[in-house]
Amino acid sequence: MSFDPQQRRLDALHQYDILDTFPEARFERITRLATTIFGTPISAITLLDEERQWFKSHPGLDLSETPLDISFCKHAIEQEDVLTIPDTTKDDRFSKNTLVTGDPGIRFYAGAPLRTPEGVPIGALCVIDTIPRPPLKAIEEQMLTDLAALVMDELELRTSKHKERTGS
Repeated sequence: MSFDPQQRRLDALHQYDILDTFPEARFERITRLATTIFGTPISAITLLDEERQWFKSHPGLDLSETPLDISFCKHAIEQEDVLTIPDTTKDDRFSKNTLVTGDPGIRFYAGAPLRTPEGVPIGALCVIDTIPRPPLKAIEEQMLTDLAALVMDELELRTSKHKERTGS
């Protein structure tokens, strides 16, 4: 395994063999729960490839991927806890981002990193709104973190079932 953090992340991500796969009920269920729990019109399971952010599940969002350089989730995986941006137009990192200034008009973002069992961040589970919102409370951050852990549980289960079927 590489010592370069980006290469380590890419190596970990590619072990799941998930990029560019079809929607799966197991992941759709989690994003639907996230939008219901947080009352947001958008949620997404994102995975960060070398130059793009790819969406495994994305209710309320008409995109299947974005360039990595405009990804909010790229920032979420750089920290241990949930990244919350109450109003993207007031955050210098995001105020000029095309996802804020154009469609889908992101104004609120909260993302919990998706971490492998070894602790490598490969993406995020996020909830998004088109209006500003207050920061998440500690209990809400815990719920989003727990949902992100469920995403990883499903990824691990999916991978182990695939290995059983293929004998690899």
